[in-house]
Amino acid sequence: MAHLRSVLSPVLPDAASPAVGLLLHGFGSHERDLPGIARWLPAGLPWASLRAPLEMGYGGAAWFPLSPDGAMDQDAIETATDAVWAWVDAHLADDARIVPIGFSQGGLMALQLLRTRPARVIAPVVLAGFVPEAPQAEDAALAAARPPVFWGRGDADPVIWPDAVARTRAFLATHATVDAHVYPGLGHSICEEEMEDVRAFLETHLPA
Repeated sequence: MAHLRSVLSPVLPDAASPAVGLLLHGFGSHERDLPGIARWLPAGLPWASLRAPLEMGYGGAAWFPLSPDGAMDQDAIETATDAVWAWVDAHLADDARIVPIGFSQGGLMALQLLRTRPARVIAPVVLAGFVPEAPQAEDAALAAARPPVFWGRGDADPVIWPDAVARTRAFLATHATVDAHVYPGLGHSICEEEMEDVRAFLETHLPA
């Protein structure tokens, strides 16, 4: 199993941390990409920014391979999900909950964590992310519990395929209490307005 590299926040998680943010970068990026958004996280929330296990060269990494037609390797997705949980099990207290915050492919990973160990996940944030086609082990439990999920995307995003957007919309409508936002003119990116909405979402749903 891959051992994930990470960048940790100045406020390190310890046994008293009830929740820990996990920053999950997008395809071809790296663990130093998303820490810049940490200033929008609730004060005192420790976080870790993880590096995806699939090395792509030139400093980039991916959670799983992508093909031009949007096909995804479900086995590779599950391997990456297991690697994240292995990092959580090795570094965090057994009762600590994680707050996964993922961009693009990392957004899919944020939902994967929710769909595999929902009891450990609170208030996932999906930025320009999507879901794969394959069902996951805890989908039925999510359909009953309907946990809060933030989903933000731009209406000018040229990267995420329309069928992936439609699939994600349908999944969240039946498996979550979704706080969905579409930002006019935003491409495959993150904007300050979106992060202000993320801040409000997390302040509502994270423990004080």
